[in-house]
Amino acid sequence: MDSGAVKLGVHIRKANSPGSPVYQAWENLWPAGSIVLASFAATALVHYYLGFAILLVGGWWWIAKLHPKVKDGVFDRTAGFVLAREQNMDALWARGWLTLYAKLADGSEMVATRRESWREFVGRVEVARAQLAEG
Repeated sequence: MDSGAVKLGVHIRKANSPGSPVYQAWENLWPAGSIVLASFAATALVHYYLGFAILLVGGWWWIAKLHPKVKDGVFDRTAGFVLAREQNMDALWARGWLTLYAKLADGSEMVATRRESWREFVGRVEVARAQLAEG
């Protein structure tokens, strides 16, 4: 992966769920909780139009600004977790959370999913790269 020959794919929704070794509840709870509480407070103290406006703006902020950062964080934590130990890669691969992708110099593409062994895939990529280098 360091050479860029193989790229890791992560199923973000599965990795960012309770029970996942990379899940951080706080990054998922505080934004939604803050938006809803602010909306309720504005509705109770001022008017429901203000509460609705806060809910709309807060939802936009969550989807447009914060969600991409959460996805990147989940991907980075998952990549770090699976690259730390081979057993971690095996565990998440068996759950179907990961995929591997390789684009060879001749333009052909190879993809491995849960149904295949990730070790065999890496071996096939190395063989294909060596064959392309020779011929």
